[in-house]
Amino acid sequence: MLQTINSKFFNFYRMKHLISKEGFEKFKAEWEHLKYVERPAMINQVQAAAAEGDRSENAAYTYGRMRVREIDRRLRELDRILDGAQIVENAATKDGSIRFGATVKMIDKKTKREKIYSIVGDKEIDPLQGRISMKSPIGEALQGKKAGDTVEVQAPRGKIVYEILEVNY
Repeated sequence: MLQTINSKFFNFYRMKHLISKEGFEKFKAEWEHLKYVERPAMINQVQAAAAEGDRSENAAYTYGRMRVREIDRRLRELDRILDGAQIVENAATKDGSIRFGATVKMIDKKTKREKIYSIVGDKEIDPLQGRISMKSPIGEALQGKKAGDTVEVQAPRGKIVYEILEVNY
């Protein structure tokens, strides 16, 4: 039983997940910066603070060790993201339908406010920047639709109706 649980846990973290090429490059650059710039600088800071003597009351030493642990934790997380990434090239579909990698411009039929969303993988979502998951309610509603179509999305504040104005890749 224990072996089965461990293998399920391991497989969960080794599952492939979709990611855009831009998202992959962003995570890779962050990994390289943490590994080759920030972590060595913090190690040097910890070593310098340790050389000063009493470590129990040395704030620079305590902070440095804490920051190195945070960096190591983020590096492990980035390793899992990069190892399990399946890069999807953003290419327009022949029929103009929406799928992973699309940038969609649409208008709320009630408020007349325009929204622009990019459909991305779970690991690279950023709602404030308009980057939503294809598994989100809006992402699911948009999949397969085309410019000119109308979609209904069930949101916490109620049903929202959007008209798709433009689809780009």
